[in-house]
Amino acid sequence: MRSLNRLKWLHAFEATARHGSFTGAAQELGVTPAAVGQLVRSLEEWVGHPLLHRTRSGKERLTLVDEARDALQDITAGLDGLEQGLNKLRGARARAVVVITASQVLMMNWLMERLNRFSEQHDSIDLRLNVTEKLTDVLHGEADLGIRCGPGNWPGLQSTWLMDEEAVIVCSPQLLNGVTEADWLSKQKLIYDDTPHPGANFPDWETISQHVGVAFCEQNGLHINSTSAVILAALSGRGVAVVRKALVQQPIDLGQLRQLFPQHKWPLTWAYFIVRSERSSRRPEVTLFHDWLVAETGATLK
Repeated sequence: MRSLNRLKWLHAFEATARHGSFTGAAQELGVTPAAVGQLVRSLEEWVGHPLLHRTRSGKERLTLVDEARDALQDITAGLDGLEQGLNKLRGARARAVVVITASQVLMMNWLMERLNRFSEQHDSIDLRLNVTEKLTDVLHGEADLGIRCGPGNWPGLQSTWLMDEEAVIVCSPQLLNGVTEADWLSKQKLIYDDTPHPGANFPDWETISQHVGVAFCEQNGLHINSTSAVILAALSGRGVAVVRKALVQQPIDLGQLRQLFPQHKWPLTWAYFIVRSERSSRRPEVTLFHDWLVAETGATLK
């Protein structure tokens, strides 16, 4: 005879294993950490041995014992199967949900129009957006998919290349008088994006000045520690900015920004990737969106 208590135990155990803590699992399940801990302990009592190594410090204070690690994949697949069965019971009324995370500026200027096209083609899937500048924890289920710009190696996540990236120089058309020669640049206020780009080969203004052939002068610059704010400053005519091209391609196409010195190229070692966890990759609706966006981006680049 099946025991519903055991199902609750397995649900709590699987969530705890993904989050590495009772607190993370409790936030997902909508109960208290103490309740999750009790459910996991009940499962441990039933199997007759501990399932988790418990430590007092570290990001993941709970780690799986070897026997539990071997069993977790089957448990996760079983819970996913139950979810699919429930959706079949709901039949045509069932709507799948995919949570996508990306930065605000990427969402607004690159991703949103693509999300609209996907929704027009797949109206049975609801897309929910987690718009944030911080690195959302896709591995532990805060989102199903993430669009990230970086080196492509995020531990525990599957990364699929979307497109390469380069830095471009932009300003508002209101700053231009039909001339964008090097001596014109030397008279403009330079906007500095102080957002870290470790290992990206992101060019600084001194490097750019050398490439375009103008003396570098750091005085009268505007330093901003937010890429979205840098773009807003450029749009409002506060100065000339150097930014990632994908983030400003839409305002360039709309004539809201002008790309300067396009003959000079500053390719980055970072690229854009779509990332997902092994668990989320087993959900058909997540795989559908993943494959669609990869194909859509590839078609756009051709």
